[in-house]
Amino acid sequence: MSLDHEAIYKAYEGTVVSIDDSLGAFDKDGNKITLEQLKIDTARSKIDTAYTAVKYQRDRSAEYPDWQSQLDYIYHHGVAKWKTDIVQPVKDKYPKP
Repeated sequence: MSLDHEAIYKAYEGTVVSIDDSLGAFDKDGNKITLEQLKIDTARSKIDTAYTAVKYQRDRSAEYPDWQSQLDYIYHHGVAKWKTDIVQPVKDKYPKP
């Protein structure tokens, strides 16, 4: 059995401190906590929604050149040119939702 650790920790925030896939979830005193699948599914949905909402940030981050290259570009061409040549095309390609 493989439990959704991230969703369990979110669903039982402040209560669950450890999870064992074969034994279940436990509180700080080692007491087993009875898990409710609906609560876990709701937490998973919230996690997935939050992850999807910032997908554009991850896409932009992967698209931008490394910071050394960007600083070199700024040095040679200036900040205004860097914004129009490097930053804006990426923002246009991956707009905020």
